[in-house]
Amino acid sequence: MAAVLIAVGYRLFRSGESAVATDTTAVLPKGARILSTAVAGDRLVVTLDISGVIEIRTFDAKTLKPAGKLKFANEP
Repeated sequence: MAAVLIAVGYRLFRSGESAVATDTTAVLPKGARILSTAVAGDRLVVTLDISGVIEIRTFDAKTLKPAGKLKFANEP
């Protein structure tokens, strides 16, 4: 939910380009928590805590389509 709000706000306040409103729902795994969100270039970056495992998901800021996923794991 926060990711969608940030993406829409980002596009509305970007200078020099017209923004097209997009309604998108990103489905998170059960029990996931959003730790942070950020905009990096043309990407929306969302950091998640999924049952103690940190994961970073990136989305295209214009289309809000998933662009990548990075999971972190501890060495055994």
